[in-house]
This record gives sequence, C-alpha cells and structure tokens, in this order.
Amino acid sequence: MKFYQLCLLLLLCTCARAQTSLSLSDAIQEGLANNYQIRLAKADIAIAENNINDALTGKLPTISLGLNPGISYRNNANPASIVAKSTTFSYGIGPSANLSWTLFNGGRIAMNRERFETLANQSREQLQVQVENSVADIVDAYYNAVVTQEQISVRQRVLNLSRDRIRYQEVRAEFGQGGTFNELQARDAYLSDSSLLVGQQLQYRLAIRTLLQVIGADDMNQQLALTTELDEVTEDYDRTALESQLLASNSQLSALRVNKTLANINTRAIDAEQKPTVSLNAGAAFDYSLATGNQTFVFGDGNPDSRSLPGIGATTLSSQIGLGINYLIYDGGARNVRTQTAKLQEITANLNVDAVAQQLRSALASSLDRYENQREIINITRQLIDNAERNISIAEERFKGGTINSFDYRAIQVSYINAEFQLLNALLGLKNTETEVLRLTGGIVD
Repeated sequence: MKFYQLCLLLLLCTCARAQTSLSLSDAIQEGLANNYQIRLAKADIAIAENNINDALTGKLPTISLGLNPGISYRNNANPASIVAKSTTFSYGIGPSANLSWTLFNGGRIAMNRERFETLANQSREQLQVQVENSVADIVDAYYNAVVTQEQISVRQRVLNLSRDRIRYQEVRAEFGQGGTFNELQARDAYLSDSSLLVGQQLQYRLAIRTLLQVIGADDMNQQLALTTELDEVTEDYDRTALESQLLASNSQLSALRVNKTLANINTRAIDAEQKPTVSLNAGAAFDYSLATGNQTFVFGDGNPDSRSLPGIGATTLSSQIGLGINYLIYDGGARNVRTQTAKLQEITANLNVDAVAQQLRSALASSLDRYENQREIINITRQLIDNAERNISIAEERFKGGTINSFDYRAIQVSYINAEFQLLNALLGLKNTETEVLRLTGGIVD
C-alpha cells in the first residue's frame, strides 16, 4: 500500500460510524422540547394562570366555623351568703359561624385580578423571549456545523490535489525524470493537508457536540448527518419597515411593557388605599354549658345543709349582622412614601422601555449594515474563487510543464483554500445576521 493511500485510509476510518439524519426543523423541535428553561417558563405560566381566580382577589366572602369546648372549676366560700360554700365544675361547648365580605375597597379587588392577569401575560412574554433565543441558538449552531462540514470537503479536495502531486512525482521517478527533493515537497504538502483535514474533522465534531448540547440531546457522542443545506440569503430588507416591526413585535420590548403595566397597577392600588373599606360582617354563636358540684346552704337556724348540685344545662344563642367602615386617617406618612416610590418605579419602567428600544434599534441597524457588507463580500469572494479555480488549473499545467516550481504551486493551492473558506464564513455570517434580524423583529418563530 502506497504512502498516500495509507494516510487516506486513516482519515476515512475516523468518520466510519452510524449517523442519524437531522434537519434544521427537527433540530428546532427537539431543542424546544428538551430545553429546561422553556419547560420552566411553561410551568411559570401554568402557575400564573392558576392564580387568576376571584378566590385570591378578595372579591368573594370568607366564612369561618369555630368550636370552643372548655371546662371550668370554681371554689367559692362566702359566710355572709346563704350559699356559704360551693364547689362547681362547668362543661361547655360553643360552636360559632362568622361571615366577612368586602363590598368596597377602592377598586382594589379589580386591580388584584388585573395584576394576576398581567403576571400571567408577563410569564407568556418571558416564554416567548426564551423560545426565540433558543431557536436562534439552534439555527446558529446547526449552520455552523454545516459550514464546518463543508470546510472538510474543501480540505479533502485540496488533499486530493496533493495526492495527485505525489502520484505525478512517482511516475516521473519511474521514468528517471523526478528527483527526491520534488517528491519530498509533494509528500510535505500531502502531510500538511492531511493534518489540516484531521484538525478540521475535530472542529466538525466539536460543532456537532455544540449542536447536540443546544438541542438538549442525551447522547453527546452520536454522529449526525445534517440534511439542511446552507442556502444563500438574498432578501432585500426595508430598514424603516423592520424598525417599525421591531417596535411592535420584539418580545423583549413586549416583556418590558408588561413590567410597565404592573408598575402602573401598583401605583393605582396604593392610591386606592386613600378610599374607605366597606365590609359586611355577620355571625352566629350557640353556647351550651353543664354545671355539677356541691353547695352548702346556711339558713336561719345556723345549721349547714350540704347538697349535690345536679347537672344543670344552660343554652345561649346569639347572632349579629352589620356593616364595617374603615378609613385610614393617619399612618405616619407611610402611605405617601409608598405612593411616591410606586410613581418613581413607574417612571423607571417607562425609561427601561425607551432605553431598550433605543438599544434594539441600534442593534438592528448594525445587523443590517453587516448584512449588506456580507452580501458584498460574498459577491467579491465568488469572483475570487473563480479566479482561484482557473489559476490552480493553469498552475497545474505549468507545474507539470516545469515552468513554475512546487512552492508557487503550493501558494496557489493555499489561495484557493482561503477563498473557499472566506466564502463559507461569509455565507455563515449572512445566515447568522438573518437569524438575528428575525429575532430582533419577532419573526424567528413564525
């Protein structure tokens, strides 16, 4: 087996494993299903939606039942009384029921429900942010792996050229026209290309592992066959329309607007504390007691008469209903402080929306600048590759004709590699920029 055949066999053996086909859409679905942050966000939504209930707003009345059993002991001595001495035990039980119903508290009942509904909306917006970020990460990781795989193909084509050089030098040597120096140069180029190919295969495995991590795969060592190709983005974007779409649909801005609404609800709730609270209160109680013991009577003859006290039961039934009106007149100024703090927090929430909107608009403008720049680079690089391909074809003929040396021929090969890599990186950058534009404008999960 020849030298270059052995090297090629070693390279191929590193890739001979069973592969699992994976498209971009499958990767996104798997990633969204496995992402723990998304699953936690969905759990938060379920909790927030469960809290949208009148039972937590104070709208419904509260009813309580009570039971007060008890035992009492009494030892009484009073020589001046007919009952000079008594020892009694009393056994009692007193069930009761109470109702309290807030009829008016300045509208805070409705505000409480609005707060719960807004908190649920906030959880949904946070889920949307997490989903969009996850999709963007998956898309970037997927296409990075695709490009890394394409770079392996470029390395392989160059390796084939180096292998052809070795064959050419071996044929020349058979006819006595080649020398040891030229053959060594060819083998050096082949070894160098082999080393770069092995390194590129490592980069591909690392890119695949990053993709597996992003989609939440359990087996981090599985081999993937990526079926979605890197297509060139050709869309012409309207900057004004995209900026309007960003302000209307960006999930991060939407989440901040929900925070702004929550701050406003908090301010209104504190203001409502200045209004009275009216409540309906009703209750009923029943008390039953049983008394037993001994009593000593002293009548006019001075002789004490001790008697056992039979079980004497007594019952009491009581009920009440009425309105309670409470109005806070003075609390040391605490309410005014809370009101001022709530208004400042509302101002801060408004400023956060404006500040982030400005940052996102700047990020969108920068992304669109990169997009246009990368499209120009791609056009230029394609021309550069065309020239490099023609140049390497001519150089191969001249090299075989002896008009250029192996160093010049190698330099032309390197230029071809660089041009191919530059094009792939530009296509990847263009795709990443498209993903970022879609994420900023809220269109990445449409």
